[in-house]
Amino acid sequence: MAYQALYRVYRPQTFHDLAGQQHIAQTLQNALTKQQFSHAYLFTGPRGTGKTSAAKIFAKAINCEHAPVAEPCNECAACRGITSGSIADVIEIDAASNNGVDEIRDIRDKVKYAPSEVRYKVYIIDEVHMLSTGAFNALLKTLEEPPEHAVFILATTEPQKIPLTIISRCQQFDFRRIPSSEIFERLRFVVQNQKIDAEDEALQLIAKASEGGMRDALSVLDQTAAYSEATVTVQDVLDVTGMVAGLMVRDLIDLLEAGGAAGAVGKIGELLDQGKDPLRLIEQVLFYYRDLLLYKTSPELEDLLSRPHVDDDFCKQAEAVPAERLFQVINQLNSAFIEMKRTNHPRILLEMAVVRLCQPSELSNPSAGTASVPAALEKRIDNLEKQVRQLSVAPQPVHQQEQHQEQSHTRAPRRNKALRIPTAHINRVLTDATKEELVELRSVWAKVMAKIRSENVAAHAWMMESQPVASSAEGFVQAFKYDFHCQMVMENKNNIMGLVQSIVQDVTQKQKIMYPIPEETWKTMKKEFIARSKSSQDDNGGKKEEDPIIAEAKKLVGPDLLDIKD
Repeated sequence: MAYQALYRVYRPQTFHDLAGQQHIAQTLQNALTKQQFSHAYLFTGPRGTGKTSAAKIFAKAINCEHAPVAEPCNECAACRGITSGSIADVIEIDAASNNGVDEIRDIRDKVKYAPSEVRYKVYIIDEVHMLSTGAFNALLKTLEEPPEHAVFILATTEPQKIPLTIISRCQQFDFRRIPSSEIFERLRFVVQNQKIDAEDEALQLIAKASEGGMRDALSVLDQTAAYSEATVTVQDVLDVTGMVAGLMVRDLIDLLEAGGAAGAVGKIGELLDQGKDPLRLIEQVLFYYRDLLLYKTSPELEDLLSRPHVDDDFCKQAEAVPAERLFQVINQLNSAFIEMKRTNHPRILLEMAVVRLCQPSELSNPSAGTASVPAALEKRIDNLEKQVRQLSVAPQPVHQQEQHQEQSHTRAPRRNKALRIPTAHINRVLTDATKEELVELRSVWAKVMAKIRSENVAAHAWMMESQPVASSAEGFVQAFKYDFHCQMVMENKNNIMGLVQSIVQDVTQKQKIMYPIPEETWKTMKKEFIARSKSSQDDNGGKKEEDPIIAEAKKLVGPDLLDIKD
């Protein structure tokens, strides 16, 4: 008999053999024993996790001669026929190559005929997300109300591409990635059964490289066993998968943390010249830093690490590297990994990432929100913000308040007057303001502030304790909790105000002018405006006629240059 691949030889034949999917196996077994199974199922999950295997096991269980049973016997004619694929009533369809309307119509026409060899017709449609829209529509009614002798099992790796009308007619089961520990145990069983000599560390490395897929793990084991001379070793697995030995990765990390850019780039070149895959290499470095972070913050979670075991050298590295540095490096490596997937020259991006990691930590971090601000300037801004908050919020002693009460009352108007509040413009905004404009602006204000922070940290600091209080189609009034913040914004209007207005226009698609005002002054001005609006109404609810002198003055100089005083 011709040689069969290991993943075919050791394909699960019972629910007990499904590694890592106990939650699904238990549910299906209970439904089988109670004879309460559904007419349609949807199996979703990553590749190689047992979706089609579970579908065939289920098909054997409902058609087993000893049914109802929790497990197929795999000995009766029905079970053996379904396993070998000779039973015509269990139909496996690859939707990737049979995704048209005609194929689904053919199923719809034939499903009404009773099965000829077993009790139930079972349609297993693999990669069902590849069906066309017309094919899904043709399947819809049949899937909702199939004959009593028909069961549909749909399998897919991309459930988000399946119409909700199909999903709602199925019982959905999500297959999880298989833990590395269970893959390792299965591989040990396989090598013992096949009489293959293999090191445990090599099997652990295969389990890690398979990324939760049993089929991938068995394929790598099959390939490595053919490559090795006698015993499957760690080096054999590294050669076949393109991975890098842990010692080499550790040496590379030491060079990165020591700031040795030349040595790190040289080490990268040496590994790539040996045929290592750049994407595999940066992924291993990324997971190494991830392990350092997890071990540094939570040593008790050693089981979650991607490495087989923790040694003294690894512990020393975890203690030596600060947590902030680990966060920074992981962000940079992740960004580089994403970019490397999109380019035809991943080696260049990998070398750029390595050089950037070797630079001093004071340099900008492209993944951080404050990347454009040098560390010294950012520290100075933080100190200024603290001083401003202390000056603005710190309460005075009671005896000082009593002694200087009159002075504090007289100082406030002078401070507000020095700010040169644009009273006429604010009154015009209040006249044209609507509740809808204010609600719209406030609903996006968090997004506006986030953009301000990304553009200018200093501007964000001055704008932080403020909010829009009135808005019209052409402008909005911004009330500041602290007078000093309002003063800083108004004095830097060519910088801060222009930035804010530009960002508001980008977010709302409306061009508006910002008019800053202290919060206390705003409260007073708002009361005066409301009182003036009420007094302008006559007894019949109509508006009073405007003074002819004022009307003539407006015609001559315009309302913007006119300052009316009672």
